[in-house]
Amino acid sequence: MIGRLRTILGPPADEDAWGYDERFVRASQPLLDLLYDRWWRVTATGAEHLPASGRAMIAANHAGVVPWDGAMVSTAVRRHNGRDTRALVLNWAFQLPWAGTAIRRGGGVPASPANARRLLEEDHLVLVFPEGAKGISKPFSERYRLERFGRGGFVATALRAGAPIVPCAVVGSEEIHPKLAEAPGVAKLLGMPYLPITPTFPLLGPLGAVPLPSRWRIEFCPPIDLSAYGPEAASDRRLVLELTDAIREQIQAKVYENLIKREGAFL
Repeated sequence: MIGRLRTILGPPADEDAWGYDERFVRASQPLLDLLYDRWWRVTATGAEHLPASGRAMIAANHAGVVPWDGAMVSTAVRRHNGRDTRALVLNWAFQLPWAGTAIRRGGGVPASPANARRLLEEDHLVLVFPEGAKGISKPFSERYRLERFGRGGFVATALRAGAPIVPCAVVGSEEIHPKLAEAPGVAKLLGMPYLPITPTFPLLGPLGAVPLPSRWRIEFCPPIDLSAYGPEAASDRRLVLELTDAIREQIQAKVYENLIKREGAFL
């Protein structure tokens, strides 16, 4: 136990060019397993659709104010597929004193098309959240209604890299920090895209950062093979937007299916 704490709190021992530290991930795994098994009681399905090797992109819906969904999707992949994911994370998260370091050492990479393409070309399993900040900042009244997937940059990147896209639906993250309102002035002062007001934050102070114990479901869908289009198809804006909308609609449908299968948010 002491050894794990030293690894987690100590300086990186063997990080790669992206800042990923395998020893840090392994030392943090018991905490992630506790959250996965006991706190959120995650049920993961469709893991057989994840490639055993080679490049691929996982595209998932995004929610929860604090992006715990990335950690849980990565844990599901590690458990059922044995691979580590590299998640694309908004730049502002890396500016947070301790969390930024943990995100980087855990496999997080600043979100950009260039980084995504380079990771894929290195044959990584790349996790993206096309909704971006709009997903995690949506109010609780809009839960499980996916935001637009932007201009389809993730599809264009996958086309250029010749990587399949695995759509992923996540249910449970919307309830961990129900967002009731925002404090835009404070958020701007702190350099954050938003600062939420939830039933527990800021009322309970630091305890308000503790996520609620909702029940989760994660489903990985069959991969979408883009190899037939070729890299030049990334410049076809109509095709990119059509593929983007189709992927969004598939994830939205799977989110609704898993909401029904879950039966209750906290049961």
